[in-house]
Amino acid sequence: MNSVKANKIHIGIFGKRNSGKSTLMNTILNQDFSIVSDILGTTTDVNQKSIELNPIGPVIFLDTAGIDDENELGIKRVEKTYKALDRCDVAIFVCDFERLNEIEIIFLKTLKTRKIPTLLITNKTDIDKPNDQEIKLREELSDKAIIISLKENNDAREIIKKALIEILPDEIIAPKDILQNLVKPKDHIILVIPIDKEAPKDRLILPQVQTIRNILDKDATLSITSVENLDTTLKNLNNKPKMVITDSQAFKKVSEIVPDEINLTSFSILFARLKGDLKAFIKGASKLDDLNENDKILICESCTHHAIEDDIGRVKIPNLIKKYTNKNLIFEFYSGYDFPENIEKYSLIIHCGACMTNRREILTRIMKAEDKNVPITNYGITISKCLGILQRATKIFEEI
Repeated sequence: MNSVKANKIHIGIFGKRNSGKSTLMNTILNQDFSIVSDILGTTTDVNQKSIELNPIGPVIFLDTAGIDDENELGIKRVEKTYKALDRCDVAIFVCDFERLNEIEIIFLKTLKTRKIPTLLITNKTDIDKPNDQEIKLREELSDKAIIISLKENNDAREIIKKALIEILPDEIIAPKDILQNLVKPKDHIILVIPIDKEAPKDRLILPQVQTIRNILDKDATLSITSVENLDTTLKNLNNKPKMVITDSQAFKKVSEIVPDEINLTSFSILFARLKGDLKAFIKGASKLDDLNENDKILICESCTHHAIEDDIGRVKIPNLIKKYTNKNLIFEFYSGYDFPENIEKYSLIIHCGACMTNRREILTRIMKAEDKNVPITNYGITISKCLGILQRATKIFEEI
C-alpha cells in the first residue's frame, strides 16, 4: 500500500471523556503518545499519529476529544470530534462497563448511518463488566464488540489488531488504484507534464508520481513529455499509445495535438474516479449549463497552499467558467479539513483533485452536497467541460 498520507487507512478513536481512548492509543502504538489522566477532557483536539500496523499496513490514528465534553470550549472540541468522522475509514469506540448513555448511543448510530465500520471496545473490565442486555446492545450498535481491560491485558494490542482486521471492508484492504481497469501489461502511456509556475522546482506532484508508479506496477511502459514536445514524442513512437494523460491546465493544447483515435484524460479526472464518485462529478458539471446571474460557486480545496498569481482554483477556473457561461458569478473559496455547513447557498461546488486527502472525506463531501441538493464536481471535469472535451476526456471509463 502506498505510504502517502492521503492513501493511508484513517482510524478514529472515539468515546466519552476518561473512557480509555488515550490508553487505547498508547496500547496500539506501544508508546506514550497521548496523555493518560483521571482528569476529564485531557485530550483537547484531534491528535494524529501515523504508524505501520502490521499486517494491516500504514495507518493514521485520530485520537479525539470526549463526545461528552462540556462548556463552550468543550462543545467546540466535540464539533471537531464529529468533523473527524468525515475522514474516518474505520472507527474504534471505547466505553466502560456502565450502561451506554444517550450521547454514546447517538454517536454509535451516527457511525452506522455514515456506514463507518466500527469496533466497540468495552474497557475497564478489571473493575466490572456489562450485563447481558448491555452486551447485546453494544453488538447491535457496532460491527464487532469486544470486552477487555486495556490496563490489565498484556495481549490487548494483538486482540485489537485482530478485531480491526475482521471489520475492514475489501475496498480498504485492497483499494483501487489510479489506473484500475485502464492499463494492461505492455501498454504504452504518454504523460504530459507542463513545467509552469505551479510546478514545484525539481519535483513532480503527487498525482503524477502515483500514476508513474501505477504504470510500472502494471508492467506497462510510459513516456513523459512537456506540451511543447508532445507532437515530437507521438511521432517518435512506432505504435499508437494506449492513452495520453495530461495536466488539466494543458487540456486544450494537448487535445489539439493528440489524434481523436487516441484516448485522452487528465490526472485530475483520474483522481476524481479514484477518490470520489466520477458519475456524480460528471452529473454535477452539467450545472455549468444552468447557472444564473450572481449565482454563488464554492471552490473547495482539500489542502492549504500558497496561492500564486495565476492559481488554478482561485484564478484560472473562475475565469474559464465566466467565459463559458458568459455570466457574472460569485466565487467563494474554502480549504483544509473544514467543509462549510451552509452549502445550500451555493449553486455549484467545485472540488480540487483531492490528492492530499482520503477517499472517505471526498465521499462524505459528495454525500453532504447531495443531501442539500447541491451539484458537485471537480477541477479536471470542470476544465474539460468548459473546453468542450468532457465526453472525450471520460470516454475511456467503462463505468460511465
